[in-house]
Amino acid sequence: MRMIDLIAKKRDHEVLTTEEINFIINEYTADRIPDYQVSALLMAIYLNGMTDAETSALAKAMLDSGEVLNLDLIPGIKVDKHSTGGVGDKISIPLAPLVASAGVKNPMISGRGLGHTGGTLDKLEAIPGYDVDETVDQFIKQVSEHGTAIISATKDVAPADRKIYALRDVTSTVESIPLIASSIMSKKLASGTNALVLDVKTGNGAFMKTEERARKLAETLVAIGRQNNVPCVAYLTDMNQPLGYAIGNANEIKESIAVLRGEGPEDVTELTLILGAEMLVLAGISKTTAQARAILEDHIKDGSALAAFKQLITDQGGDASIVDHPEKLPQADGQVDVIAQASGYITAIETNELGLASVKIGGGRAKKDDIVDPAVGIMMHKKLGDAVKAGEPLATLYVNTEAPEEVQAQVLNSFTIGETKPELPPLIHEVIR
Repeated sequence: MRMIDLIAKKRDHEVLTTEEINFIINEYTADRIPDYQVSALLMAIYLNGMTDAETSALAKAMLDSGEVLNLDLIPGIKVDKHSTGGVGDKISIPLAPLVASAGVKNPMISGRGLGHTGGTLDKLEAIPGYDVDETVDQFIKQVSEHGTAIISATKDVAPADRKIYALRDVTSTVESIPLIASSIMSKKLASGTNALVLDVKTGNGAFMKTEERARKLAETLVAIGRQNNVPCVAYLTDMNQPLGYAIGNANEIKESIAVLRGEGPEDVTELTLILGAEMLVLAGISKTTAQARAILEDHIKDGSALAAFKQLITDQGGDASIVDHPEKLPQADGQVDVIAQASGYITAIETNELGLASVKIGGGRAKKDDIVDPAVGIMMHKKLGDAVKAGEPLATLYVNTEAPEEVQAQVLNSFTIGETKPELPPLIHEVIR
């Protein structure tokens, strides 16, 4: 079997067999296939897609490329959550301690930023000392004792995905449904979770720009879970504007703290509660999402969710005092306001462009070996439907070097101002079970 023949096969719209997919993954994991050939295959998959059988085979091959965690030592039903990624999507950070405070065992293996979106691990590493690289034993102990841990996949968990994940970011193949689905499910199944809540973004700031593609991805993910006896619930959520107001790692940690204090933006708080309630139901803690939501709201009010976040940070070597003193987080040297040129209402936001603007000032990766600056980012002042007057700031850039004029223009042009207040998109578009 030759890799060049398999690339040609996929290029020509043919279907790869399970044996061929296993060969690709096994050989690439063993460093016997170079990055440039796998990059060519990724582009062929991006352009021509994969059948459901191919996608399931790819997920299984990546799962079997490494260690499958045995979390039987952790009592109870283990429930995880995964997002397909969006701009300002910091939901995992308040969600994990919130559900842990309510008794859900939440073993969370997360990823880094891809393309225009941020990554949970990058955000958490804005906290001084926070270590995402725990051993399996540490991971199990922490989840057993305190309900949650948020770590990176070890080199032994789905190693093929680790290598392919990095390539996707720099080969413009991030948005491929088969690659997204197989990547997500290989890690989640390998992490030993018993149930999974999926946050599948749709809109101009999502990888899935249309509801049709988002629905297809959600259905693919749920189907892979079902085939592996892992119940999954997928929420199609809106990404036609950033979640919350903060874009950038340290800024998003601050906003996550605000959510756990009961002072966060409405959309971030609402989505955290919706997904968290579903996790409580899957864990068998609540019979209904309404009952579960009430429990979570109580845990925010009484401070136990915030305490759980402090515990999470402490467990992973971080400085938990940042929860009470967010000023200890990395701070950018300068700020640049982006000013509205007209009066009216915000009728559209090019969310993708805002994410890319944050990358350009150091808040994300243009190449896989780029260093992310945790202090930089964007703070929005206006969201969809908000009234604005000419001369008001639409957003503020937090920078450690001079903000290029092109970036300022990019942020300005991301906002459309019209005369009529628009109808706002729903936060939840659909639920797929």
